[in-house]
Amino acid sequence: QVQLVESGGGLVQAGGSLELSCAASGRPLSGWRMGWFRQAPGKEREFVASITWSGNSPYYADSVKGRFTISKDNAKNTVYLQMNSLQPEDTAVYYCAARGVTANQYHIWGQGTQVTVSS
Repeated sequence: QVQLVESGGGLVQAGGSLELSCAASGRPLSGWRMGWFRQAPGKEREFVASITWSGNSPYYADSVKGRFTISKDNAKNTVYLQMNSLQPEDTAVYYCAARGVTANQYHIWGQGTQVTVSS
């Protein structure tokens, strides 16, 4: 069973930076895709960024492109989301997710970590 544990959320002023981490454990995830999603109060969960388990092919939502960077540390089985130039509209609970090789949607989720950006 795959487990995902996020960390790194917090409160930051507009224009600041935060780095989120997602530690994966439980089984090898070779060939899987890892993603970050977020859900703001009163809104649906939305895609933020994704990357392959091997650390290739990053993909971003237009709203974060150029500000956020997703990366993977293979030695630590950890996925990172570096968030720069944060804005109040980035305030949300951020979730790490995993999608298996044959899965057509993300099916394993972490517990989420709160990111709050003050103006």
